[in-house]
Amino acid sequence: MEEEMKTDAISQERMETMDDYAAELEASFKRVREGDTVTGTVIRVSEDQVFLDLKYYAEGIINKEDLSSDPDFNPLVEIHTGEEITATVISTDDGEGNLVLSRKLQNDQAAWEKLRTMMEDRTMIAVKISEIVKGGAVVYLEGIRGFIPASKLAAEYVENLEDFSGKTIDVTVITADEENRKLVLSGKEPALLKQKEETGRKIAKCQVGAVMEGTVDTIKDYGAFINLENGLSGLLHISQISNQRIKHPGAVLKEGQTVKVKIISTADNKISLSMKAVEAGEEESAEIFDYKEEGSASTGLANLLKGLKF
Repeated sequence: MEEEMKTDAISQERMETMDDYAAELEASFKRVREGDTVTGTVIRVSEDQVFLDLKYYAEGIINKEDLSSDPDFNPLVEIHTGEEITATVISTDDGEGNLVLSRKLQNDQAAWEKLRTMMEDRTMIAVKISEIVKGGAVVYLEGIRGFIPASKLAAEYVENLEDFSGKTIDVTVITADEENRKLVLSGKEPALLKQKEETGRKIAKCQVGAVMEGTVDTIKDYGAFINLENGLSGLLHISQISNQRIKHPGAVLKEGQTVKVKIISTADNKISLSMKAVEAGEEESAEIFDYKEEGSASTGLANLLKGLKF
């Protein structure tokens, strides 16, 4: 009797094990086709491949070129054992029975959606310049190859593009065309905005009434732009050049001349200057003149951004 009970227990145990195995076996033979999306757990990573456990009868393999479009992508650094990866099936047999997958295809759609959002929001993001080509630079953003025209690499004209090779710069997305796979970026816009912010901070530190030396940069009919010793630029209006009435600033000033000026206003991030206030040795309540000439006034940045098409 005792022996029969032992036999029944063993049979039941074997039956439960077979049932469990049958369930797993049935799950392992699920039908997978090319183009399907699958999710698996990383079980091994090499320099050239990533291996996934798909809860399938075969493993999934993602080759390095199918992980990312970024030529600098390093699986050993970017991918870790135990993490989950969603990928697209591009072949159901690699010759050894394994599934060949592509994470790049799976990520592309989401990447373009993110890039369009960046373009709409004018998001500023850092990218590393991978290659200098004719007319600009190549970078990779969200795994997508992008192009920065030479005219949009920096705030100023770039004479030698090679100086930017390997550099990391901030950019904004100005074109994100998924259909034509055209991604165009601008480093100029972030650079100009940073300059504007930095100039604003410097102007905020300028004290009205301060007297300093400067150099005459350019002369206009309405006055002259003075490069100050603190690195900023201000407008010396024709009415503030001399106590005597003059017909043109050039009657008193010449480009490159060193002058002593007083700051009489920093309103609206524009530095207004006076020579006659220095000569008189007293504060003057000067009218702040509005001038409408394309280009810059005090700092060359506030007006520079206005109407500028990036």
